Amino acid sequence: MKNNLTDMPAEEFRKIGYELVDWIINYLNEIEKYPPLSQIKPGDIFSRIPKQPPQTGEEIERVLADVDKILIDGITHWNHPGFMAYFNSTSSMPGILAELLSAAFNANGMLWKTSPAFTELEKAMINWFRQMVGLSENYWGIIYDTASTSSMHAIASAREQLNLEIREKGMAGRNDLPKLRLYCSEQAHSSIDKGSLTLGLGLEGIKKIPVNEKFEMIPEKLEQAIKEDIANGIKPFCVVATVGTTSTTSVDPVKRISEICKSYNLWLHIDAAYAGVTAMIPEMKWISDAWNDADSIVINPHKWMFTPMDLSIYFTRKPEILKRAFSLVPEYLKTQVDDEVENLMDYGIQLGRRFRSLKLWFIIRYFGIDGLVERIRKHIQLAKEFANWIDDEKDFERLAPVPFSTVCFRYNPGNRTEHEINKLNESLLEKINASGKIFLSHTKLNGKFTIRLTIGSIRHERRHIDGAWQLIKTIARSLN
Repeated sequence: MKNNLTDMPAEEFRKIGYELVDWIINYLNEIEKYPPLSQIKPGDIFSRIPKQPPQTGEEIERVLADVDKILIDGITHWNHPGFMAYFNSTSSMPGILAELLSAAFNANGMLWKTSPAFTELEKAMINWFRQMVGLSENYWGIIYDTASTSSMHAIASAREQLNLEIREKGMAGRNDLPKLRLYCSEQAHSSIDKGSLTLGLGLEGIKKIPVNEKFEMIPEKLEQAIKEDIANGIKPFCVVATVGTTSTTSVDPVKRISEICKSYNLWLHIDAAYAGVTAMIPEMKWISDAWNDADSIVINPHKWMFTPMDLSIYFTRKPEILKRAFSLVPEYLKTQVDDEVENLMDYGIQLGRRFRSLKLWFIIRYFGIDGLVERIRKHIQLAKEFANWIDDEKDFERLAPVPFSTVCFRYNPGNRTEHEINKLNESLLEKINASGKIFLSHTKLNGKFTIRLTIGSIRHERRHIDGAWQLIKTIARSLN
């Protein structure tokens, strides 16, 4: 029987640690033997797990063996090169090593005092990344978990900037508060809606602005909506512009939007969660036009910089407003150096904070800016090539521009109604994903069922993209 009053013995940990590292290496090297999308039915994994926890400790070898016996069938393999759905976040080996070290340190960076290296490395990595994407020095940054959290903090800051005493008095039951309005495009991510829900603005507090044929926000429609709301006694306070929308990766006209925000004194938040990393590529600098006019920006290295989930970077020119919105310092969290340092707990809803900046430190140093640029650039080139293949086929059509590495398309053999074409493409996507070869996702554009293929895995090679295209064509034409 184990001595339950001590940790695992060091020699046992060393032995199992080596075995686990070998397992991870083999898993990543042989990942293509698995289907990228789990093929099991709901409840299958749950039924394999005992109903009660073990009364006495088990050998760790049995636990690891059950990863293969119980869990592996239910894993959708985001690291698989056949995973081309959503925005295909993949982890790199340097990032995996950083996660291991983070777990060993088990540091909580709520205060500078609780782990000085945590706070100061995060500050240094924010500075590195700011330079990499070309932001000016007046941007302060912090690492959160996901863009949903980052954008929620942006909306909260925009609201705090109004000086409506919401921090002190709240919003409920007050007759002295105007109805607040946030603006974003019809293609904005649902996290903007969720952030508004969380902050008590409600879905009616959001106005969705129409987009053009390229699925970009129309600035004239934005300004018209602002004027109408002001005339109706509604208080505009925030605009969210997207650089790389979720469905089509379209880029809103940030420069013109920023001019409108300045005219009406509105907070401008840029959601560049997916596409923001491409600003480090010289020929892609156009995406960062007018970024330095924004009040806040979010970029997620875990989406397209080979960083294990999760890591979202939030930049703002107004950290004092973010702090004003969230800082609370009870007696038990006060320290003697508070006047000399930044305590990251002051800048958001979280108290406990994981040592995420270690992942940036490992990844940026291992690959270097040039290595990251070349890998991301290759993904963009492969996406352009795939888009050309779509354009060259008479029975396929591309449904959106391809500014980055996501291609929106559908199968359209002709002589069918829109309803029939939609059903055909739903069936096509279902059969593609059931093949066990690749995993794609979908959206709807102007009522059209649209298949999305995204290239962004550190393991993507041209053969994977070519293989995906051959499979798509074969399955599509078998449906006729």
